[in-house]
Amino acid sequence: MNTFSRHRIRPAATSVSVWTLAVLVACLGLHQAWVYFDANAPHVADALLGGMVAAGATAAGTLPILFARTIPQKMQDSMFGFGAGVMLAASAFSLVAPGIAAAESQGAGPWGAGLTVGAAILLGAAALLLMDRLLPHEHFIKGREGIEAHRLRRAWLFVFAITLHNLPEGLAIGVGYAGNDPLRGTALATGIAIQDIPEGLVVAVALIAAGYKRAFAVALGMLSGLVEPVGAVLGAVVVGWSAALLPWGLGFAAGAMLFVISHEIIPESHRKGHEVYATCGLMLGFVLMMLLDTALG
Repeated sequence: MNTFSRHRIRPAATSVSVWTLAVLVACLGLHQAWVYFDANAPHVADALLGGMVAAGATAAGTLPILFARTIPQKMQDSMFGFGAGVMLAASAFSLVAPGIAAAESQGAGPWGAGLTVGAAILLGAAALLLMDRLLPHEHFIKGREGIEAHRLRRAWLFVFAITLHNLPEGLAIGVGYAGNDPLRGTALATGIAIQDIPEGLVVAVALIAAGYKRAFAVALGMLSGLVEPVGAVLGAVVVGWSAALLPWGLGFAAGAMLFVISHEIIPESHRKGHEVYATCGLMLGFVLMMLLDTALG
């Protein structure tokens, strides 16, 4: 092997090692956080565990790319649709409906409860829209967006884009457990984890299509899922601080998820002309999450 080849391979190997080490350190930190919360705030520990399960599902979804370089585009679009369906059902059955019920249990009438959760939905969507405008990131569809996006390496732009996508899922898990209803939180975490498996695979495929090595794509895809337990803790802590915040937290998480579905997932699943496959995936995902919510919740 000549000198040029050695120098070309060494930085790539070092980069993969650094990202792999980052994943391991993050996992260790999350475990220590779980030990602390389990002793001091059990509902936050449950939310953290649910977020870690979802992150683990994302990580598991990236692994097949080590053995298969790509997957058919129709299958990718079906997976995107499936994820959108799960998130839609989770927003409706696990967030919006319980949010309205929580507001009514606190003394609000039907209109007041609906308006409270509706306002929270709009706030959640507005927060994601603001992040979308300010945080530099790279869409798989529209390319680079956000302030200073042109000055950052593409790897970081993808990291920020995936963070925007995964954060609402983590928030939803945390808020679900904060309502002192572990069954509902478990149903929500299970549904999100199921859709995170194909999502992790699609993210890894997209990174490879952008020119990254397989090992790097897997490590980065795994790391991207770790924002979910962080979001779960944030949601559980904030909403658990005051019961009055529960309907607002549920609505906010629903709005954030609905924004991601409409702004990113559905357009991505339709952009190559496979709308039928994407729609079928969406319907299956919606029904599966509905069944999980009614059976476990």
